[in-house]
Amino acid sequence: MNVKDTAAAVQRELSDLGDTDIARHSKRFFKTGKGEYGEGDCFLGVRVPVLRRLSKQHRRLPLFEAEKLLTSQFHEGRLLAIFILIEHYKLAQTEEEREQIFKLCLKNIKHINNWDLVDSCAPHIFGAYLISKNKQLLFNLAGSNSLWERRIAIMSCLSFIRQHRFSIALKVSKILLHDKEDLIHKAVGWMLREIGNRDIKVEETFLNKYYSDMPRTTLRYAIEKFPQHKRRRYLAGHI
Repeated sequence: MNVKDTAAAVQRELSDLGDTDIARHSKRFFKTGKGEYGEGDCFLGVRVPVLRRLSKQHRRLPLFEAEKLLTSQFHEGRLLAIFILIEHYKLAQTEEEREQIFKLCLKNIKHINNWDLVDSCAPHIFGAYLISKNKQLLFNLAGSNSLWERRIAIMSCLSFIRQHRFSIALKVSKILLHDKEDLIHKAVGWMLREIGNRDIKVEETFLNKYYSDMPRTTLRYAIEKFPQHKRRRYLAGHI
């Protein structure tokens, strides 16, 4: 293995690209203060487009090295690892290879611990792998005490929604309907909106049953693209 094809080498490359001003902004943006959802996370200050470029350059990084990178103390290291794993998943030729990547992510799920990490990994690896598999894992994750595992559950459903398969997303949405976290409210509303983009009747059937009982943020996200008069009726409870 080339010495450059190691997690340590990639991490050094990231460190050299870091910018303290960007890192400072990222710490605020990703809510790393005491009691916030990203408490204690560390940033180097490398922007996402740079990480995407690096993921293409390091797409052949061995899986065991990508796994090491996924445990990085730095947010950008973990996000880059996810981008690299997505590249691996795209290049995978067999179901065994895809399963290996999926299991690697599941094993290290505690390191997929902010919304951008979740939103990158969940549909492209978790959801993609589970499309033709039993979905019980998603229901288990939806019932987790971990905010990030619950967000993985709903964001994985984007893979099914894109194939016009809505039932799992609706079931997970129902489980999460009374979640206490704003990041879950937003994600559920987003997935309902994605369903509506493909079949408005399916979305409205769900909304008509639950809109009065769902968090306001979820409802606002779900009806964002509705005509103004219809949005007003839902928000006023006049459906």
